[in-house]
Amino acid sequence: MAVQYKNAQVFNGHEFVKTDFTVEDGYFKNVGKNSNTDQSVDLTGRFVTPGLINAHTHMTIPADPFYWTSRPQNTVSKTVLAMQNLKEALSVGVTYVRDVGSTDNVDLTLMKLNLHDLPGIVGSGRALSMTGGHGSNKSGNPDDGTLEVDGVDGVRQGARTVLKEGVRNVKLMATGGVASPGETPFDVQLSEEEMHAAVVEAHHKGFPTAAHAQGTEGIKNAVRAGIDSVEHAIFMDDEAVELMKEHGTFVVPTLVAPRAIYENPDHLPDFMVKKARQVAKAHLTSIRKIVKAGVPVAMGTDAGTPYNTFGHWVVNELKVKSKMLV
Repeated sequence: MAVQYKNAQVFNGHEFVKTDFTVEDGYFKNVGKNSNTDQSVDLTGRFVTPGLINAHTHMTIPADPFYWTSRPQNTVSKTVLAMQNLKEALSVGVTYVRDVGSTDNVDLTLMKLNLHDLPGIVGSGRALSMTGGHGSNKSGNPDDGTLEVDGVDGVRQGARTVLKEGVRNVKLMATGGVASPGETPFDVQLSEEEMHAAVVEAHHKGFPTAAHAQGTEGIKNAVRAGIDSVEHAIFMDDEAVELMKEHGTFVVPTLVAPRAIYENPDHLPDFMVKKARQVAKAHLTSIRKIVKAGVPVAMGTDAGTPYNTFGHWVVNELKVKSKMLV
């Protein structure tokens, strides 16, 4: 069936232009031309864009810090939460997500089911963290959070384990972070040699890698290790920028994640709010440096972190990045 859409404001990659187009059997045809169809739809005042990709989400984490207060935590309840989050993402035009840390491998299950009413998923399953590192398994439940690994052989085994479980991206923790107590973004965690072992295993299978890396030394370790994308990249220096250009590293800044925390201080721990405020200015400075140098940047929001919902912050992340390109 063919349907003609008229008077739409269509984003062409640079600007919105008013045009008509036809959709037939799920494909765009005759853009800018009139077609003989049985049905037409007037899109005056409406906007049409390609599907968005959110390259950094956590679908089994609730943005509401009190979500689990009156709910049981198990695989079923986490799957329900993940589906709610994904539907919210779809409502703002996100048609694909890269999930970079899920519990109970919910992201991998939903990825394999490929449900038509949810965004497509690139799942990372459990992130690899050093023992006691960022996001590490505090509960003792083997299905909760990260897979703790130490040493080159341990990280290699960990990468092989999550690849066996079906991940399509291997996530590693190179530094500490903002939302976890007892650590800072400058804490160096998995080493360059450890991360390189995971990179080799992932690339052997044809899959990419991503590293949570906020402090300068940890960022450089990740880039030298061959990591494909650095997440956050809060504290950059010129050497780190040059390394990224040399290695072809992508950056997923998640600029809105600290903002969602420091704009909602009343119900969050003081340490978290304080760290979010401390990193905000440096974060913007670093990403401006990256953009100016021509390092490729992808859109990701860190959805699932405190008050960082799957809908509202997508547009805000895009707005911040668009200002840097001017």
